[in-house]
Amino acid sequence: MTNSRLFPVAVLLAACGGTALPSATSDGDSTPATATVTSAQHHDVSPPLFLMPPAERQAPVEHEVKSIPRHFNLDGASRPDPVRQTAYAPLAAPTLLGGFDGVGNGFTGPSGTFTVNSAPPDTVGDVGPNHYVQVVNTDYAVFSKTGAALFGPVPTNSLWSGFGGNCQTRNDGDAIVLYDPISDRWLVSQFSVPTGGPYEQCVAVSTTGDPTGSYARYSFSSASGFNDYPKFGVWPDAYYVSYNIFGGRRGNTFAGATICAFDRAKMLTGAAATQQCFNLGTSFGGVLPADLDGKTLPPAGEPEWFIGLGATVGNTLAYWKFHVDWTTPSNTTLTPAANITVSTFSEACNGGTCIPQAGTSQQLDSLADRVMFRFAYRNFGSHEALVVNHSVTAGASTGVRWYELRPAGGALTLFQEGTYAPDSLYRWMGSAAQDSAGNMALGFSVSSSGTKPAIHYTARLAGDPAGTMTQGEGTLIDGTGSQLSNLNRWGDYSMLGVDPVDDCTFWFTSEYLKSDGTFNWSTRIGSFKLPGCGTPPPPPGNDFSISANPSSVSAQQGASATSTIATAVLSGTAETVTFSATGLPAGATASFNPASVTAGGGSTLTIATATTTPAGTYAITVTGTATSATHSTTVTLTVTGITPPPSPDFSLAVSPASQSIKAGLAVSYAVTVTPTNGFTGSVALSASGGPAGATFSFSPNPTSTSSTLTVQTVAGRLGTNTITVTGTSGTLSHSATASLTTTKH
Repeated sequence: MTNSRLFPVAVLLAACGGTALPSATSDGDSTPATATVTSAQHHDVSPPLFLMPPAERQAPVEHEVKSIPRHFNLDGASRPDPVRQTAYAPLAAPTLLGGFDGVGNGFTGPSGTFTVNSAPPDTVGDVGPNHYVQVVNTDYAVFSKTGAALFGPVPTNSLWSGFGGNCQTRNDGDAIVLYDPISDRWLVSQFSVPTGGPYEQCVAVSTTGDPTGSYARYSFSSASGFNDYPKFGVWPDAYYVSYNIFGGRRGNTFAGATICAFDRAKMLTGAAATQQCFNLGTSFGGVLPADLDGKTLPPAGEPEWFIGLGATVGNTLAYWKFHVDWTTPSNTTLTPAANITVSTFSEACNGGTCIPQAGTSQQLDSLADRVMFRFAYRNFGSHEALVVNHSVTAGASTGVRWYELRPAGGALTLFQEGTYAPDSLYRWMGSAAQDSAGNMALGFSVSSSGTKPAIHYTARLAGDPAGTMTQGEGTLIDGTGSQLSNLNRWGDYSMLGVDPVDDCTFWFTSEYLKSDGTFNWSTRIGSFKLPGCGTPPPPPGNDFSISANPSSVSAQQGASATSTIATAVLSGTAETVTFSATGLPAGATASFNPASVTAGGGSTLTIATATTTPAGTYAITVTGTATSATHSTTVTLTVTGITPPPSPDFSLAVSPASQSIKAGLAVSYAVTVTPTNGFTGSVALSASGGPAGATFSFSPNPTSTSSTLTVQTVAGRLGTNTITVTGTSGTLSHSATASLTTTKH
């Protein structure tokens, strides 16, 4: 949408009408800044998405295109590329397993037909166990893995229907969707950027693995400026995001990259959450957070990695380490920017527009002033690896420079690099990832003066010669249209993800056109798999499963809750399983009866809380340990405050409700006192109101059960009046009324 390039003009964020975030970016600065901590402005949990009405569609508009600021790295020089791959690999490309159209011009799904109303599409999508979810600049859709449209397309702000505020009413785009493989959840986000603000990031996290179900929804303020080009990453301790912040009266002055951590643990439960943010200064922009792939988490306590183009010319990447502490935010740290020296490069099109297309003089934007989504992380056990790419000049055309980086000794180091540009075609808008075998794939757009924009991919195997894509070039789809005059924006990003089921199948989505035109883009989704990944494992040894029933329990402070922990033999012979529990709240203890079982048996978990245990919701990890395997399950414990017993009290009644008598005579009412909650006191009675001049007497008074009220009227005082009887006992007081009509004698 309104994604902007970067330029090195020092601007105080305070001039943007917001609060300046601390900066930790100056070259040579060894003192990390202090994070700015703010709470979500609003949060709730939605009904299931499929039960909410879609938001209204906006009228077709061209989203604002900002002026082109310049990044320090852009100096206009043309440098030879020493790591360019100048020939196709002799091997055939990986076979396309399947492909289908995503949201685009004329796309029809269960919720209706989509019409393009913005450009570029900002195509992004991710794959889960059972679904592929795609978001473009204004719409959200869910597919089966065979390409059936299961939900959508609906405007993306439909996810915030009923939420209130600009997240509900605006559909500004720059959307992201990521599958969280740690918790089987979906993260969807887009910004809300009305002219002049307030600027917000709208974030939704599914409450289950169903992307059409309910979502925990949040709005986070970007008080320091317009939060352009947000990019997310999943990490165990947080959801991380990066922005390009723009300020000034028109929101066109670059104010530096900002990176933030959202409290993932709180957002997974729908609880109130905070964000912690740093500004990286105006030397950097378009940075990316690492995004987890695979089943193995980073080593415990490893900070999140961020990557961007370096502030020196033509041969560096810059990286940061972000360690967040949610308990003591003052302990949150960000390491100053560190450089990785890479082979020399020049940004494609000098960071601007030069990509040709067949049949038109209209050129396309390279978006080469930044690294391209995603910064994909994987822990292989023997080592960790991160891959990323950006677009560079390759002779007379452009190519995709890709890197594999590896953490070593607390730093990121270059393991291998290459520029994929095997011929004179222009390649750009890439996305890279690795499968569980260490094979790497790269998806990208391709075009030339004789070629209409297409979506292609290539790959390499883990053991192939470094720096080369060895698996040939495959076609996801060849476009049959070129983008015409006065619209150069393309992308602004694409996404390559890895299927969490087999951890081998790559899924790529990007933009193409079916016919020449403007604002008529389509998107494509396709999958492929590399040889050698997913080789069947050796025969299983002894193994077991563990589960909790119920998986959610509650207890008042000082009370206990129980859950049955069951085990089952998955393979081999049954071994002894010993239970333990972690993640207990303060003052709580856990016990198992019995403490260990033979796999196939069960145990009763008792969680005892103290009267001082803080009220709240806690995820208790129950671990079963056997000789050959260890497995865990989660019991969610909700601790509620102690409810005090109800106070003793009484109620008061007067009968009959109304009577009639000749003026001057007396009449009686029955007054009844009913004790509640163990009340044993006596109640003093009084009366007011009634006919003028009337007198009241009670017998007995006080009373703990009943009394007779006698009303002596005065002759000549006629009419209907209300008598109010009041009973008082200590600080307790209650009243009841009755009506009396006096007539002529």
